[in-house]
Amino acid sequence: MKLKIYNTKSKTKEFFKPIDLNNIRIYVCGPTVYDRAHIGNARPVVVFDILYRLLKYIYGEKSVTYVRNITDVDDKIINKSISQNKSVDEITSETIKWFAEDNKYLNVEKPTHEPKATQYIPQMISMIETLVSKKNAYVLEDGEVLFSVNSFNTYGFLSRQNLESMMIGNRIIIDKRKRNPLDFVLWKPTSRNNIGWNSPWGYGRPGWHIECSAMSKEILGDTFDIHGGGIDLIFPHHENEVAQSICANNKRLLANYWMHNGFVNIEGQKMSKSLGNYLTVDDLRRRNIDGAVIRFVLLSTHYKQPLDWTSRKVDEAQNILNKWYNINNKQNSKINGIPPNKILDALCDDLNTPLVLSEMHNLLKEEDYQGFTNSLIFLGLNPINSKNSINSQKDQQKEKVNEIINLLIHERKNARGNKDFKKSDKIRIKLEKAGVSINDLENETKWTLKPNFNPRILLTEE
Repeated sequence: MKLKIYNTKSKTKEFFKPIDLNNIRIYVCGPTVYDRAHIGNARPVVVFDILYRLLKYIYGEKSVTYVRNITDVDDKIINKSISQNKSVDEITSETIKWFAEDNKYLNVEKPTHEPKATQYIPQMISMIETLVSKKNAYVLEDGEVLFSVNSFNTYGFLSRQNLESMMIGNRIIIDKRKRNPLDFVLWKPTSRNNIGWNSPWGYGRPGWHIECSAMSKEILGDTFDIHGGGIDLIFPHHENEVAQSICANNKRLLANYWMHNGFVNIEGQKMSKSLGNYLTVDDLRRRNIDGAVIRFVLLSTHYKQPLDWTSRKVDEAQNILNKWYNINNKQNSKINGIPPNKILDALCDDLNTPLVLSEMHNLLKEEDYQGFTNSLIFLGLNPINSKNSINSQKDQQKEKVNEIINLLIHERKNARGNKDFKKSDKIRIKLEKAGVSINDLENETKWTLKPNFNPRILLTEE
């Protein structure tokens, strides 16, 4: 089984060759925790959850280290802290809790490590000191430290842009203090009233880009296998990560493979609060859209492509999953954790989840219910913790109860027809004890459930 990955760095699909077969390492940029995660934030979480599951299957669970960081110090966090008159810790703690709840709702497995940026400030300061000493960074009079883009000859190789096009395409604001307009912040001075730390350059806090470089180095080493995130992170975030990490670590590469998922649009439009189409996972949950349905829609388009979130897709996903769960519940297949080769082959082809979902339909046509159940669970679409599952189970229980009551009433009718009144009374008493009120009409018997209905009594043998 050979895994192929589309590598942003080479713009080609490549066979995955681990640095160490016993230590597969993957780093994915996680959330900046100042507000609830929107559906676009949820996409990389689900995409790389699938990759994590696949890597563990291929190489063994203990051989994969998955890091997904949390940015808990940032301008947006500080601004919200000020506007809401709450501490930074209050804002981040609450948002991290929301993020964890969303991930549970989407049936996302916990990564091996989920480091917070604020836990790695010493490592960031150390890396910045190294960059300054090597002339890859310089210090301004106010204590701000900037990375010197001119000191890294291959800057722009990840995003395949030259310096001039990057400045024009990204509307770089000209700052005369910078040696190059593209030079970016490693450390920024802040007032003592704001969150910050003491450093060789004064009281301040790290820039966004250095956070990931320091955390990935500390947990995964100077070079690791896969770096992932949304397509919007290629430039400047990942480009800057590459530059500062390679310069600080004296390595040729930061990651061998770079994977980026596409944007999420809403009903054909870019998601925006101003357009009123800004969707969070919590919004969807409040609309009773099941976590498995959200996950299904996110997997229905190949991760590299833009995904258009529509009401129609949600309805289609719900209908398909309802059908799948009904079939799965009836078959009651045992789980052995091994999806069929056709599912694994599709996943190994650069996580081709649309093909996987198509193959799921084929498994049902072929009546491979065992393979279907295993695949459902492998993809995280299993109904174990979903509302859909609970409702499905309740519906099944209700059907079973109705079936038992109707059967007892039919037996009572036959007993009365045979003048076996002893048996007829026994059935009536049992139904009444269980809380089933019966009403004999001319041609039929109607029944209703009392508030004290106890289905267990119906199941007891007398």
